[in-house]
Amino acid sequence: MYGNFWDNLRNAFKHSDNSLYKLLAINILVFFVVLVFRVFMTIGGLGNLYTTVLSYLMMPASFSRLATQPWSIFTYMFLHEGILHILFNMLFLFWFGQLIHQFLGSRKLANLYILGGLAGALFYVLIYNLSPYFNSNLDSSLMLGASAGIFAIVVGAATLSPNTTFFLILLGPVKIKYIAIFYVILSFANSAGANAGGELAHLGGALLGYLYIIQLRKGNDWGVPVQKVGIFFEDLFSGRKSNVKVSYRKAKTSNSGGFSSFTKDKKSSPTSISSDDATQEEIDKILDKIADRGYEALNKEEKRKLFEFSKK
Repeated sequence: MYGNFWDNLRNAFKHSDNSLYKLLAINILVFFVVLVFRVFMTIGGLGNLYTTVLSYLMMPASFSRLATQPWSIFTYMFLHEGILHILFNMLFLFWFGQLIHQFLGSRKLANLYILGGLAGALFYVLIYNLSPYFNSNLDSSLMLGASAGIFAIVVGAATLSPNTTFFLILLGPVKIKYIAIFYVILSFANSAGANAGGELAHLGGALLGYLYIIQLRKGNDWGVPVQKVGIFFEDLFSGRKSNVKVSYRKAKTSNSGGFSSFTKDKKSSPTSISSDDATQEEIDKILDKIADRGYEALNKEEKRKLFEFSKK
């Protein structure tokens, strides 16, 4: 990154390779736009109009309604109404997103968020249409929130480096694999409750996050289509032509959280690329060390080099 939290957030769209703060900024901006719209519509006696407009941006459970608003499969994952809802979602996105960014870089963080949101929406729609339990609520059920994409990031981070420790208030140090397991179990337990749709979406996002990392270890990046779309729009708005391609080499895997290493190759120099003070060979050795012994085995200098390289 390039500054403190507020500098990063304020300048999120002025820098590339910055999907974490872009996702935070988009969610926060949309939240305040919706908030202002709701207040003005309510005061003006047009509360029903607000509800109608918002419903066209939320994810419906009904296939027939989804066919009339297909864009909602994307828009729903950036919508929040409650302050606590967006607060906790953004905190989890920030905490766990930093880990994904540090390990895999900016683009794969965006891949996880988008694919997790899509998987959560698909799981929600399928279960609501297949289970008799939800028949009575099928036509009226709508969903919003970034939780599915964030669950993908949480579980993805826990799959990458399960023994990384977070310090929680009252509980002290807790390994992130236990945090991920706790929230997945909690969502499963509440999947037949008042917020069943949201909890089902959490489970879909969590499953995607786990499978994404497993496949990435094998050299298969499910996020390539998402990445290509992102690069297309970046180039479109910046007026430049992309000269970067992404390739992978298979790394050794272990139970300590190893993953496929990655290199970004410029066409003008397809054999290697280096950061300011780390060669491709050094990065490869660091990634092999993670594959063998886990991220926690890296020393401070190796972590710094990997972090700097991930921004390239």
